[in-house]
Amino acid sequence: MTSTTTTATVQGDSMKSRARELADRASAIIPGGVNSATRAIGAPWAFSSAKGATITDADGRSYTDYHAAFGATLLGHADERVNKAITEAIRDIDLVGLGTTDLEVEAAELTVESIPSAEMVISTLSGSESVLQAIRLARGATGREFIVKFQGCFHGSYDGIARNVISSPEKAWGFDPNSSGILDDALNNTLIAEFNDLASVEELFDRYPDRIAAVILEPVPHNVGALIPEQSFLEGLRTITKKHGSLLIFDEVITGFRHALGGYQEICGVMPDLTTFGKAMGNGYPVAGLAGSAEVMKNFTPMGGSVMLAGTFNGNSVSMAAAIATIKTLRAPEIGFYDHVYRLGDRMRDGLRSITAEHGIQAVVSGVGSVFVTYFIDREVRGYRDLLHNNDLAYETFHRRMIDKGSFMYPMSLKRNHISLAHTKEDIDRTLSQAYEVLGQMAREGLFADSGKRV
Repeated sequence: MTSTTTTATVQGDSMKSRARELADRASAIIPGGVNSATRAIGAPWAFSSAKGATITDADGRSYTDYHAAFGATLLGHADERVNKAITEAIRDIDLVGLGTTDLEVEAAELTVESIPSAEMVISTLSGSESVLQAIRLARGATGREFIVKFQGCFHGSYDGIARNVISSPEKAWGFDPNSSGILDDALNNTLIAEFNDLASVEELFDRYPDRIAAVILEPVPHNVGALIPEQSFLEGLRTITKKHGSLLIFDEVITGFRHALGGYQEICGVMPDLTTFGKAMGNGYPVAGLAGSAEVMKNFTPMGGSVMLAGTFNGNSVSMAAAIATIKTLRAPEIGFYDHVYRLGDRMRDGLRSITAEHGIQAVVSGVGSVFVTYFIDREVRGYRDLLHNNDLAYETFHRRMIDKGSFMYPMSLKRNHISLAHTKEDIDRTLSQAYEVLGQMAREGLFADSGKRV
């Protein structure tokens, strides 16, 4: 470990790892010892605390956190402004499940003010729920059955959209469910296109005229790192969907509130019909939602429409207080959230580009604002076809060795890294110093050979 990591005394059998002990106990009563499959990363096995830009495992080892709960903690862990707002809220009201509350109304008003395309908004607890509502609403509003998604984009665990994310070459663009137990009928009503490829979208509309309810996409597909959308592609999607009477859905669960207060749509200027957003709006607390035009949102049952809107926890006081405090912090000019994370993001990406160039490593460093990704690849990255040439072994090894150095980067290929308000210039420079050592050693070991590619 480097000097940035607090090491615990764990010596063979003389002292058993507390983190491993917790993991063993969990494995006896929780499937695989984790409550979500993506948490099964091996060491470090369990965590005891999180504050600011630092997470600490159950053995006392501390790490600068670039995972950030898959990007949810915009302000850093245990932000005092958010926690104070929650504490104050629950002194007055907990879960009523009737009518509405001051907190719900204020959170909705702030959300509509923030997201350019939003005229009305509903609250949910997770991004998956928001996508479920968006897909159901799109079908209910249009009376059509098909949804178009893009290879590599992830939209949560909802059956109808759970397919074709990080697919192997032989399954990409074909039938690649994320799970067993999903009815084929649900999956077959979701069609697969290629990101940054309008022709692949137009071909589906030609094949299924008047049957496509919506096109859904991550405007920046962060579930495969950071594919940067071409402006003509996003504008083309808006044109195609309008022409065919379909809805355009931006899944901004990751890009929303992180890249701009109004999400990526604020940056690109393309206005979707519906926008999903997630826990980043509450700095990692369980809150999410769906925003859209009044014309589409009126199809929900509370307005006399036919699309069910239900959920006892929707708009609960903890979620709403977290969202209000987070959004107010993000929009405060004296805090300067976006200036801070964009500046640090540029510093990290520029530093990684210099390091890979100095070591003679073929790589593409990508990202937007506070997100950074290092693909070990020998070509421009536009869509999923290009990512099939990424050196996955080198990617995973780089992240795993950075964890060993004290910078936590999720150790799975194509997973992105995030910078929060709590990160500092010193954090970035220390991480770059660690990356220089790690990448240099990997280059000397010959780990950037073609053996890691998936083709």
